[in-house]
Amino acid sequence: MVDTVTTIQNELDSLKKAGTFKCAPVIDGPMGPTVKLEDGREVVNFCSNNYIGLANHPDVISGALKAIEKYGYGTASVRFICGSFTLHDELERGIADFLCMESATTYVSCWNANEALLPTLLSEGDVVISDEFNHASIIDACRLCGRKVQRLIYRHSDMNDLSTRLDEAKDARRKLIITDGVFSMEGDLANLPDIVKLAKKHDALVIVDDSHAHGVVGKTGRGTPEHFGVSVDVITGTLGKALGGAAGGFVAASKPIIELLVQRSRPQLFSNALPPAVAGGALASIRLLKNNPQLVEQLRENVRYFRDELKKAGIEALESPTAIVPVIVGDTAKAISLAKKMLKNDVLITGFGYPVVPEGTARLRAQISLAHTQVHLDKVLDVFRKLKFDGEIDG
Repeated sequence: MVDTVTTIQNELDSLKKAGTFKCAPVIDGPMGPTVKLEDGREVVNFCSNNYIGLANHPDVISGALKAIEKYGYGTASVRFICGSFTLHDELERGIADFLCMESATTYVSCWNANEALLPTLLSEGDVVISDEFNHASIIDACRLCGRKVQRLIYRHSDMNDLSTRLDEAKDARRKLIITDGVFSMEGDLANLPDIVKLAKKHDALVIVDDSHAHGVVGKTGRGTPEHFGVSVDVITGTLGKALGGAAGGFVAASKPIIELLVQRSRPQLFSNALPPAVAGGALASIRLLKNNPQLVEQLRENVRYFRDELKKAGIEALESPTAIVPVIVGDTAKAISLAKKMLKNDVLITGFGYPVVPEGTARLRAQISLAHTQVHLDKVLDVFRKLKFDGEIDG
């Protein structure tokens, strides 16, 4: 009889044979526009969500250091038992203020935040309606609601299909529509104006996960609601991308929703508050962005330049107003192989394939940062042009 460990190893071996085995880089230094790999090479970093370059910003590092000096390493127990620090209250007020919401609470990740939110708000007789391209954390959060909660999926950004799903849910006690603000694999935006209109018509709440939008989308980087000039009921987000880049997530909403999460959401009841260094760095990041909204436009200039030069080279990328630039290559093994070839040319970029994206839509996902100089961008563009010339990337 074959033991379990052997069968698992066989699965891993099959991934390697198919060319779909993922190997994450090991970095020996801070996250920035370039990074030093464990072998000592310095490469241009095109796979980080460090959109406005704050992961190694001196103000953010200072905020983290001051927090750990004042509060120590952590709370050593969960929040409802031993409480939280004044720093956590300050951060949560800062998040709510930045997003123009009444209140906010934090979690150890946005994955935790999404999984806290839906099972807490929904019970028997309720319904959650989710975009088919939503992030895996939203998909898992919907599943956690259990069979007593009706779970409906609408075709990606298809408002007619969303309207149909809402009609199906007309008798539900509580209706939630949940969507990514920026869809991480495509880089496109949710159609918030029409989603909000449909929600009002059907008496539903709108939840937006804006993890890839904060610091990127909207005139001052406040995300997709600011970009479209609409209000939504709940915003979830991360402190692990543009807003510092370390860890942590949050929910921002009305005071009753936040208080219910504090009282009942399992990820908060059974998790420590954020480490002081993470909270201090995140608070510094939010303040920095709030006081320097021009950072968002500077990022957009980098994105415009990179996209324009890709087009001139005859390389098509999915259109997006965000800092995510996906180049579709088709096959998962090909995407991973191309990423390895780019790394040999000192460009760190990720090849995404199944099951992260559907079969046949594997891609190289370029992620632009404000910290990238034109020299960095041109280096990456030169490698893309070489792959195009060699027939590795189609037009």
